[in-house]
Amino acid sequence: MSEERQTDETQSGANKAPTRVWMVEDNETLRKTVARVLDRQKDMRCVHQYERCEDAIEALVAGERPDVMLFDIGLPGMSGIEGIRRIKTALPQIEILVFSVFDDNEKVFNAICAGASGYLLKTASMNEIPDAIREILAGGAPINALIARRVLDMFSGLAPQSRDYGLTEREKEVLEQMVEGLTKKEIADQLDLSFHTVDKHIRGIYSKLHVNTMTGAVAKALKEGLLPKS
Repeated sequence: MSEERQTDETQSGANKAPTRVWMVEDNETLRKTVARVLDRQKDMRCVHQYERCEDAIEALVAGERPDVMLFDIGLPGMSGIEGIRRIKTALPQIEILVFSVFDDNEKVFNAICAGASGYLLKTASMNEIPDAIREILAGGAPINALIARRVLDMFSGLAPQSRDYGLTEREKEVLEQMVEGLTKKEIADQLDLSFHTVDKHIRGIYSKLHVNTMTGAVAKALKEGLLPKS
């Protein structure tokens, strides 16, 4: 790298404005401690501290803008999750890092759905907070190991569960042929059954799946994983 280019990049880095962080936390002692940690960083400043969501939102309405907001969830008045949802709906460019004592699935899930970019527990070391802010600004999603495991557990719990509609083995065989796109006559030939018997099984399938057409039965079978995987 040439000396001229190196000098330009050094000056560019030196001239870069520090990251503006707002903190929404009702514990005054913790709020001031975290603010001091952030202000000691060369690349960021805690420019505002708020005890309530309402005060932070009022400042946003007045036109002020942070780069990142550090957000508690259990706050007086409006909850942190509701505050995150409102802010991200109106100003999606603002990054939000949750900093909370809560590690239960519901609050983690709701915070992420509301628009949080990361989730730190208050058991984290003070050094992890500025590192997490930098990670968010770099496009990452900082989450500690416990929260990451909970997120994985939640998503595995969202996987569709196959319901038992009480289909007989023969009805499952007929349904499998329906999924393959066969007509009633072709199903009868494939399973060596009479047309009347196939029709009877299909009517039984419709009744148990609560559908009225072959298309409806096939769609439900595929959506809910009613057939054994090949």
